[in-house]
Amino acid sequence: TVLSQIQVLNLQSLDRGLPAITPAFGAALAEAGAICLTDEDHQRGVTLEVEGEFSTTFILDWQPVTEQARRCWNDEEYATEQAAYAVAFLLILQLTNLTVIERSRKGTGFDYWLGIQDSTATLPFQRMARLEVSGIRQGNRSQINARVKQKIEQTRASDAQGLPAYIIVVEFSRPISVISAKHNPEGARSQ
Repeated sequence: TVLSQIQVLNLQSLDRGLPAITPAFGAALAEAGAICLTDEDHQRGVTLEVEGEFSTTFILDWQPVTEQARRCWNDEEYATEQAAYAVAFLLILQLTNLTVIERSRKGTGFDYWLGIQDSTATLPFQRMARLEVSGIRQGNRSQINARVKQKIEQTRASDAQGLPAYIIVVEFSRPISVISAKHNPEGARSQ
C-alpha cells in the first residue's frame, strides 16, 4: 500500500531526549501531544499534512492517554503549546539535518536554537538556525496562515544574527503543520 511509504512521527520517541531536551521533558511534550490529538478525536495513525517549506505527510503515533494525564494537562492553552513543540521537534529532525540544541531566552523572538544533528560534526552545538513554534487546537485556514505570519514577524527581532529561521505552526483538529523558513533574513551581513 501507499501508506507504508509514509514515515511515522512517534511522539513517544521524544522520551529519548535531544541535545537540549531532557528525556523527562521530552516525555512530557509527548504526553501533551497525546492529549491534544486524543481530545480532537484522532486515533493513533492519523495523518499529519505538512505544508509550506516542505510538502509531505506523516503518520502520527502516541501513547494512550490516562485520566491522570488529562488532569495534569487540564490547561488547554498550555497543553497545546507544549504539544506543538513535540510535533515541531520531530518535524525538524525528519525534514532537516538540524536538531534542538538550546532553549532561547525570553525576548529573543523565537523559542529554540537549532544545530547540526550529526554527532561527528566538529561543532555539533553551534547555532545554525532559529525555531519558533506555535500551536492551535482548532483553527481554520486563515487563522493558521495569520499565525504563521505573526510568528514570522516575531522572529524579525533576531534577524540581524543572519541565521535562518524555521516557523512551525501546528493545528491539531485537522491535523496540519505549516512550516515557513527564512533562509537569508534581512539585516544579515551579505559576505
